[in-house]
Amino acid sequence: MTDETIDLKNCDREPIHIPNLIQPHGVLLVLQDPTLEIIQVSSNTQEVIGRQPEKLLGKPLSDLLDAKQIKLIQQCLAEDFESINPLNLSIKCLNKSIHFDGIVHRLDTTIILELEQKKARGKAGFFDFYQQVRGTITRIQKAPTLLEMCQIVVTEVRRITGFERVMVYQFDSEGAGRVIAEDTSLEMPYLDLHYPPSDIPKQARQLYTLNWLRLIPDASYQPVGLIPANNPLTNQPLDLSLSVLRSVSPIHLEYMQNMGVTASMSISLMHEQKLWGLIACHHSSPKYVSYNIRTMCEFIGQVMSVELVNKEASEDIDYKSQLKSLQTQFVEELSQAEYFRDGMVQLKSQLLNLVSATGAVICSDNQYIRVGKTPSEEEVHALLNWIKPHFFHNLFETRSLAKNYPAAESFQAIASGVLALEISRVHHNYILWFRPEVIQTVNWGGNPNKPVEVSSDGSLRISPRKSFQLWQETVQGSALPWKPCEVEAVIELRSLVVGVVLRQADKMASMNFELQRSNEELDSFAYVASHDLKEPLRGIHNYANFLMEDYADVLDDDGIAKLQTLVRLTQRMEDLINSLLHFSRLGRAELSRQSVNLNEVVQQVIATLTIARPQSEVEFRIPQPLNNIQGDRAQINELFSNLMSNAVKYNDKPQKWVEIGFIEANDESKIAPTSVIFYVRDNGIGISQEYLDKIFEIFRRLHGRDEFGGGTGVGLTIARKIVERHGGRIWVESTPTLGSTFYFTLSVEVNK
Repeated sequence: MTDETIDLKNCDREPIHIPNLIQPHGVLLVLQDPTLEIIQVSSNTQEVIGRQPEKLLGKPLSDLLDAKQIKLIQQCLAEDFESINPLNLSIKCLNKSIHFDGIVHRLDTTIILELEQKKARGKAGFFDFYQQVRGTITRIQKAPTLLEMCQIVVTEVRRITGFERVMVYQFDSEGAGRVIAEDTSLEMPYLDLHYPPSDIPKQARQLYTLNWLRLIPDASYQPVGLIPANNPLTNQPLDLSLSVLRSVSPIHLEYMQNMGVTASMSISLMHEQKLWGLIACHHSSPKYVSYNIRTMCEFIGQVMSVELVNKEASEDIDYKSQLKSLQTQFVEELSQAEYFRDGMVQLKSQLLNLVSATGAVICSDNQYIRVGKTPSEEEVHALLNWIKPHFFHNLFETRSLAKNYPAAESFQAIASGVLALEISRVHHNYILWFRPEVIQTVNWGGNPNKPVEVSSDGSLRISPRKSFQLWQETVQGSALPWKPCEVEAVIELRSLVVGVVLRQADKMASMNFELQRSNEELDSFAYVASHDLKEPLRGIHNYANFLMEDYADVLDDDGIAKLQTLVRLTQRMEDLINSLLHFSRLGRAELSRQSVNLNEVVQQVIATLTIARPQSEVEFRIPQPLNNIQGDRAQINELFSNLMSNAVKYNDKPQKWVEIGFIEANDESKIAPTSVIFYVRDNGIGISQEYLDKIFEIFRRLHGRDEFGGGTGVGLTIARKIVERHGGRIWVESTPTLGSTFYFTLSVEVNK
C-alpha cells in the first residue's frame, strides 16, 4: 500500500496523449516528411488493408496508394489540413478497392495519416453540407436564451447522428459539470445532474481544447498497438493529441461501461478560448458515425461556441441594465467626491446592490467602514491579509470561503461568499463584498465521493463510480455564485475608483510640493531676517553700554536702570534671533548621514550636562545598550542634548532621574521595519494633556522666562525638526507631577 493519496485526481497524471494505442476502426500510418516513407504503423493493417504491418515499414506510401493519391497528399502538405480533411483514398486489397476517409495532420517532421473505412462512397459536397446544417444554424441563432439554444442543439445533433442520448454539459468555475439540456429516448434522465471536476482530468480537458470532436464507436474495443512502439525519429511515444483514432484511457472506458454506454461522441464548446462545456452523445450499443456527419456536428459545436457570447450577453438583461444604472450613480457620486472613501460611504445601499451582496467593507488607510452584515473589523483585517497574495488581476472571488480559509467557518453564515477588489495596494484601498451561506441540495449523477476501491489484496485501485443514479448532497458553507456580469461591474468600478484615488494622489502631491516650497521660503526668510537683525541689534546693545560707561555721571539711577533694562532686552532678543537662525540653518543644511553609536552620544551628553549643572544630582538610567543608527551625528547629539537637558531642567524632585532607552516595534506601532522607537523618560514636573501638542511649537513656553533656568522655547522645536529630517516622528506622553516620556523613531543600521 502506498502513502500517496489516490483518487480520480490521479488521472491528471495519466499520459493519455501518448497511449501508443489506437481504436481498431481504422489504421494509422506515420510518414516521414517529405519522402512519405512509412516509419510507424498500427498493428491492425492486415485486418483492414490486407498488409502485414512489418512489411509496410520502410516502404514508400506509393506502395499503398497510386500516384494520383500520392500527389493529392503532397499538395495538401502546404495547406491547412483541417480544410482538406477528409481525403477520398482507396487501397487495393485482394483485387478489390477499399475506400477510406483519409484524415491527415502534421506532427513536427512527420505526417500522420489515419484511414477510416467508408460506409458509403463519395464525399459530401459543400452544397449537401450546407443544406443539412443551414436550418440548424438558423435555429441556433434565433434561440432567445442560452438554455433554449442548448435544447435546439441537442435535438438537432440527435436527429443528425441517431444517438440515443445527446446532452449539453456545462462546466462551472471550479470545473464541475451540470447537464443543462438533454434529448434522449432512454428512461433515465440526466438533466440537471451534476458531475465532479475529477470526471474529466486536466489533460483530458486540454485534449478537448485541441480536438473539437471525439468519437468512441465501441467502448468494448480491443486497442491496437503501434509498430514500432516508439516513433523512430524521436525514440519517444508518438504524440496522438490530434489523432482521431487515439485510444482512450481504460478508466474512461470503464466509466462508460458503468454508465451503460457503449458508444459516445463528444463535441467541445469553447468560450474565450476556454472549455465552456461539451455536447455529449451516448448510445447503448456500438455506433459508428461517419467523418462527414462528425464534421457537421463539429461545425454545429463551433457555431454554438460563437453564439455563447451573444446568448450569455442576453441573459439577465434586466439585471444587467440595473447594474448599469447603479454604475451611473457611482460615476456621479464619485466624480464629486473629494476622497474615494467619502464617495463610497455615500453609496452604502448601492454598494450592496451592485453585486447583490448583504455586506461590504470599504478599507482605506487601515480604516474599515462596514456596510450591512459583515464579519468583525478584526476578522476582516485578518481575512484581507490572507486574500492579498491571492488577488488575480486585482480581483478575488469565492463562493465557499471556508474551504480555503478555515478561519471563515466562524462567520460563514454571513460571509461564505467573498468578492474582493484591490484598488490600490500602495494606499491600502480595498472593497470586500460578502454573501451569506445558502444551504443547497445538489443532484449528482452518482456519489462523487467514492472514486477509490480497495481490492481483495488490500491495494488501492482507481475506479470510476459504479452507479450514476441520482445522489443528493446537502451543500453547506457556500453562497450563491457571483455572476460574470457582477464581476464585470466590479472591475469597471475599479477603473472609476482608481481615477478618484489618482486624483487625490495628484492633489496631495501638489499640496506637498506647495508646502515644501513654503517651508523653504520660510526658512530662507527666517535666515535672512535673523541674520540682518543681528547687526542693528548689536549696535543698540553696544550703544546702551557706551551710554552707561560714558555718561554714568550725568544719568540718575532711573536712567541707569532703563539702560540696563535695554541691555537685557537686546541680549534676550539676540538669544532669540540666534535660536531662530540656528533653527533655519537646521532645515537648510544637508544631512551628513553616517553610522552613529548612540551609546557614545548619550555618554557625551551626560558628561556635558554634569559639567554644566554641577549642582544637579541626577541619576541617568540606560536599561539596555542602545542601537547604532544612521543619521547626522551632530544633529543626533543635539536631539539627545535638548531632550535630556529638558528632562533635567524641568524636574523638582529631590531624587531626579532620567532614563534613555528604546522599545521594540510591533505591528500596531506603524513604523518602518528598519526603525526603532527610542525614548527619554524623567520623573519631572510633567505636562498637562492640553499642552502635549503645543510644546513643540517654536518659542512656546509653558513657564515664566526665569523659571527652571530660563530658555528660548526653541529646543523641542529643534528636536522635532531633527527627528523629521531623519524620517521619524516624535511624540510625548506625560502625567503632571509624575514625569514625561518623549518618544521618537530613528532608522537603525541593518543587521546590527
